[in-house]
Amino acid sequence: MKRYLLMTTRTENFNDTYVPAHYDFLNRLKAENRLEMYGPFSDKTGGAYLVRAHSFEEAKKIGESDPLIENGSSTLVIKEWLTK
Repeated sequence: MKRYLLMTTRTENFNDTYVPAHYDFLNRLKAENRLEMYGPFSDKTGGAYLVRAHSFEEAKKIGESDPLIENGSSTLVIKEWLTK
């Protein structure tokens, strides 16, 4: 599997009521052995998580199912990360 870095950035419509669902989402990915690491940015503008997926399309599907993305609280940027 390939590694993809999913970076989220808060929008002006950020709603923190979706944060618990976001962490439930990350915990599910971890239980599925897809999530390698995650965390917020120190400036509180968003965060990032590193997932394993077979393709960019699969990584995009994963990222778009994040409650923060689904509800417009954050935007998403995905990069395939060629880690060593």
